[in-house]
Amino acid sequence: MDYQNRAGANKGGGGVAGASETAVDRRERLRKLALETIDLAKDPYILRTHLGTLECRLCLTLHINEGSYLAHTQGKKHQTNLARRAARDNRDSMMTMAAAPSAPQVRKKVFVKIGRPGYKIIKIREPESQRMGLLFTISLPEIKSGERPRRRFMSAFEQKREVPNRAFQYMVLAAEPYETIAFAIPAKDMVDREEDPESVWEHWDNDEKVYSCQLLFK
Repeated sequence: MDYQNRAGANKGGGGVAGASETAVDRRERLRKLALETIDLAKDPYILRTHLGTLECRLCLTLHINEGSYLAHTQGKKHQTNLARRAARDNRDSMMTMAAAPSAPQVRKKVFVKIGRPGYKIIKIREPESQRMGLLFTISLPEIKSGERPRRRFMSAFEQKREVPNRAFQYMVLAAEPYETIAFAIPAKDMVDREEDPESVWEHWDNDEKVYSCQLLFK
């Protein structure tokens, strides 16, 4: 192709470049700049297809090689979509923060523990219904003045000490300054405490410092 005899060209020059040649030159310069500054391994939007081509997952465009993809990332379409994605992510994060207010911080109580309390477990049978059950008697002679034992039931998947077993649940008892203790009891055989409140009975003897809890099963 003769570039010397173009209109407006000097002798020995390349002539005046057309619009298409200017665009090609611009894309080539952008491609070289992108190759120097962008690490494709860290680009979250690039996808290599089984045909060896590259796909931009943000703009849904196909490219034959890395140079073509990099030139695309510097273009107006990709940059506009990046700005839209950033604005949408920022809006979503603000809505999430507004919808989920931060939970109040609960300060963990710290005290010197004196060990585990003494306890006794007895199997019992209710005279009328002949239901089997367990009676827990826990001695707490050194319990803090004014403190009352706190009991709750915990599923096997809440605790982190043992491998979870859905056949069991735990009765947990806490009383300062003693260590918190837990007893594994059958989960599926226990009477529903909401349907039958009498299936769980407890008593705190403040004079003898003895806590008693009785459980009845189906």
